[in-house]
Amino acid sequence: MWPPAGEPAAEDPCEVYFEFTAIGAWVKVVAIDAASGTEVSAVGPAGAAQSDLQRLALGKLKARLRREAKPHI
Repeated sequence: MWPPAGEPAAEDPCEVYFEFTAIGAWVKVVAIDAASGTEVSAVGPAGAAQSDLQRLALGKLKARLRREAKPHI
């Protein structure tokens, strides 16, 4: 779960779940915002550090949440 410590910024999701699935030489990571149910996925090499894959997926999730929070004009 995210964040590991400290207070999140106002635009940051408060609670995020991560799911990792190994697919051959690759790992798919899914980040899910607990409050909204919004989810994004990213794929990286199986040798990548779990923290790097989490950071990648979290960045995508934050971008998606910001995009969805903006009013559609």
